[in-house]
Amino acid sequence: MTVTVTAPAPAFTSAKIGKGVPRISRKNQITIPVDVLREAGLKPGDNVVIRPAGPGRVEIESFEELINHFAGILPPGTYPPGYLDDLRNEWDR
Repeated sequence: MTVTVTAPAPAFTSAKIGKGVPRISRKNQITIPVDVLREAGLKPGDNVVIRPAGPGRVEIESFEELINHFAGILPPGTYPPGYLDDLRNEWDR
């Protein structure tokens, strides 16, 4: 008796990927699907921070969320009164 076993076809092949999956261009650009952006609360013109999140993974975070996370994190009295105002005034010089 002869039994023939065939391996299942791979789930993902370049022929199956087609236009449904974004591709990294030669200029390292990616088009992010609109529904993904909407679900993440991102919109055109938003500033984002992009960082590695492990092999084959990147993380995109709204810059505003990052600022909101760290705003006010220092305890009162970290800087003497007027110190930050003096630093800001140096910007105008």
